[in-house]
Amino acid sequence: MTPTVAFFRPDDERAAEAERALGGLGVEPLSDPMLAIEPTGASARSDAEFTVLTSKTGAELVSETAFSPAGELVAIGASTAEAIEAAGYDVDRVPAEFSSAGLLAELSDEAAGARVEIARSDHGSDVLLEGLNDAGAYVHETVLYRLVRPDDAGRSTVVAAEGGLDGACFTSSLTVEHFLEAAADRGVRSEAIAGLNDAVVGAIGPPTERAALERGIDVDVVPDTAGFEALARAVVERL
Repeated sequence: MTPTVAFFRPDDERAAEAERALGGLGVEPLSDPMLAIEPTGASARSDAEFTVLTSKTGAELVSETAFSPAGELVAIGASTAEAIEAAGYDVDRVPAEFSSAGLLAELSDEAAGARVEIARSDHGSDVLLEGLNDAGAYVHETVLYRLVRPDDAGRSTVVAAEGGLDGACFTSSLTVEHFLEAAADRGVRSEAIAGLNDAVVGAIGPPTERAALERGIDVDVVPDTAGFEALARAVVERL
């Protein structure tokens, strides 16, 4: 029987890419988008020594505005860097660790007195803002978009609760939170967690892994590269 692997990416080209990636690995993809994107219409400031973009969505949104960075453009993650370059910008830095903590380690020695623009979603970690402020930077945050849970999200939670999931690919802390909220709405939260813990659970990076572990979900794999294809391969290989 073909294993079923759930993923939770937004219902756009990212879900289509994920479905192709998992299908090409010989498993049955189960798409259950846990995030919907609501752009705010804001644009990143263009007068900073360092401008940080933390997601592919952020890169796409700033490319639709008159944004023109004055200093270095920093990307968290390979997929974000690729999206920035596809939008016609040059990426100056990609931290070795694809997280807020990794970016803080990258910039902390140069932050004193520098203007740093952080352009991201409304669910960005405070670690970055607080750390850069503590390092002496002048930090400004622009919320480019909000992340909400779609009204119809959650069919995978029922499948998990019934023992029908063989694997799951979590791509952010918020997908973990929204999965459990959707499960609770359906009255199957504890059963869905048990179902996940009988499956192979992959987390795209350490922050997502921590979010799952803190909520009672065992994480089996975290890929070396923070990208969906690497995550999918890691989950399927463990299967």
